[in-house]
Amino acid sequence: MDGRQFLPKEFSWGNELLSSVVVFLVALPLCMGIALASGVSPALGLISGVVGGLVVGLIAGSPLQVSGPAAGLAVIVWEIVQQHGVEGMATALLLAGLIQITAGLFNFGQIFRAITPAVIYGMLAGIGVLIFASQFHMMVDDSPRSSGVLNLISIPEAIYKGVSPSVGDGAHHLAAFIGVLTISSLLLWKRFHPKRLSLLPAPLVAVIVGSSAAALLQLPVLFVAIPSNMLEAIRTFQFNDLLRFQDASLIVAAVTIAFVASAETLLSASAVDQMHDGVRTNYDRELLAQGVGNMLCGMLGALPMTGVIVRSSANVLAGAKTRLSAVFHGLWILIVVLAFPEFLAVIPRAALAAILVYTGFKLVDLKQVRILKHYGRFPLVIYFVTLTGIVVTDLLTGVIIGVVLSLIKVLWAASHLEIEVKYDVATKRAEMTLLGSATFLRLPQLAEALEDIPQGSELHIHLHKLRYIDHACMELLANWEKQREATGGKLVMERQDLLDRCLDSNVGRQYIP
Repeated sequence: MDGRQFLPKEFSWGNELLSSVVVFLVALPLCMGIALASGVSPALGLISGVVGGLVVGLIAGSPLQVSGPAAGLAVIVWEIVQQHGVEGMATALLLAGLIQITAGLFNFGQIFRAITPAVIYGMLAGIGVLIFASQFHMMVDDSPRSSGVLNLISIPEAIYKGVSPSVGDGAHHLAAFIGVLTISSLLLWKRFHPKRLSLLPAPLVAVIVGSSAAALLQLPVLFVAIPSNMLEAIRTFQFNDLLRFQDASLIVAAVTIAFVASAETLLSASAVDQMHDGVRTNYDRELLAQGVGNMLCGMLGALPMTGVIVRSSANVLAGAKTRLSAVFHGLWILIVVLAFPEFLAVIPRAALAAILVYTGFKLVDLKQVRILKHYGRFPLVIYFVTLTGIVVTDLLTGVIIGVVLSLIKVLWAASHLEIEVKYDVATKRAEMTLLGSATFLRLPQLAEALEDIPQGSELHIHLHKLRYIDHACMELLANWEKQREATGGKLVMERQDLLDRCLDSNVGRQYIP
């Protein structure tokens, strides 16, 4: 391990400790909220936060990235827990971690980065929609429905429960009050916080406000259930758990976790690299570190983890220069859950759900849609199809649909050819512009366009909008010129630099004017 990553010239214990506290304050409510969104005890999210700091933080390939439970995996985990229980989740996570370790050892880190941004942004937006819809129900102390679509279409019902004191057998309207108060506090703090308190994270302030209101008013809402002894939440992995892999759906779940966790981690690491001037990310090592962390979380029965941009950006902005900040944040979580669990038990469930409602909303980043629009319609199609596929089916299916569409786009771009022809009768001069890629797949199209050129004409072919032309098309042009020379025809080619890149350079040279 490179010691320079630990002690750069600008290293300061004060910076690292301060940054670790800031990250800890950001991570604490998110670890619990994501666990609730995943359908498990908040304790399991906190355990993952500890592992993400103390273990992954030490060996990560991105020194300033912070790892822990991620909102992007909540939807997947919730589905696994509903079908296979926490035990099934632990088994799937063990395999997912092994897949990540293998990918890191075989230098697959760069491959995960090659996924088109339209799919990544569509994936994050789809996850955001699912989180928003499910946590909207939790924010009024109601239960999420069995699918993302049902969660979406039943939001009006949740709103009705939240504004109608007499509806149902619970205090839905009081939970809704806590949820709205929490979101309002978060937004107000982001906009109007005092400069001297700028390092105090908005989610923590919002949770404190929501918790204080629930305590002062003694509201009968649901609170976070934290065991008095956190060790009771740890589930030791048993060898018999491996027999669960006889169920193929668990293997699919493990592959899904590995794929999504890796993509989100490396996307986050790339973003973190743009925020500082320190050591760059070693993507294969980061992938391996995440695999180690997820295998350990599987053995402990905790939640899966990824590198998380919210915590990582807070780490960088707070002044962290080394990985020690991420490590210490895991230590602070461990101290709190072991020594002061009673403080966590006063947090209303609606307050944590409100934080995730906001998080889900922010994941649907319309700014990215505007950026994709600049690259044409197809990236937007990929984005919205991926998003819709995730919401309507499941996350892996939606991502696969997006990747397949991306491949179709690449194949289309590699074979698509447009031919524009202008002909001047008076001078017998034809101007042919080729756009796209002229390959053997478009040979009939090009041949037909050439045959339409009148005998005895002078044909100028413009290649400045052509990405590629292969040997077959060059041969066709050569043969066309030979046939037309007898009738006074002439062929003039443009763009010498493109001709020089042809597979058969001798064919290209004979057309250089």
